[in-house]
Amino acid sequence: MPTGFHEVRFPLRLALGTSGGPVRRTDIVSLSNGRENRNRRWRDARRHYDAGSGIKSIADLYAVLEFFEARAGQLYGFRFRDPLDFRSCAPGGAVSANDQTIGTGDGVTATFQLTKTYGDAGGATVREIAKPVAGSVAVSVGGVLAGAPDFALDATAGRVTFVPSKIPASGAVIRAGYEFDVPVRFDTDRIDVDLAQFQAGRIPSIPLVEIKP
Repeated sequence: MPTGFHEVRFPLRLALGTSGGPVRRTDIVSLSNGRENRNRRWRDARRHYDAGSGIKSIADLYAVLEFFEARAGQLYGFRFRDPLDFRSCAPGGAVSANDQTIGTGDGVTATFQLTKTYGDAGGATVREIAKPVAGSVAVSVGGVLAGAPDFALDATAGRVTFVPSKIPASGAVIRAGYEFDVPVRFDTDRIDVDLAQFQAGRIPSIPLVEIKP
């Protein structure tokens, strides 16, 4: 993760009104015979959000202004909970230690990056999870739940490291379940406040953009 990141989360009550999601960049060239050549410019999606619609009161408005100033606008990144996609499982499901495959043991490797796979019969995309929620991560090795003393979690980078005596054996599948945040920053250095009525107000747009590790 780039320098300039605060391990704090954008207020949850304001994130619930967020719009946005993953953005991809694809180059498309139309050929003279009517066919297309398509090239994926970005390996991974980059998420963009607008949290402006979550503002419902003066208190909410001030909370955003305070948070914005504490981050110095675009200077410092922060955690953001995507209201639709913040678990290793589907929305409404319960996190399980068998949700996501994050690696296969070789008897030597001790550290594994948390990932989430989005896929179907046509293909799949693997997303790196850099900001898991501390206390939410469960891990299994070969289908057996790993105890808390068996591994350490780096919640600032999304890495699970097994202690020397518990390094996964060759061929053992390592899986994990977790909740997670998206590392983002404000995508503007300006916040426009509209105090339309007494004890009410709005910020028309609060653009946020994902920070890539």
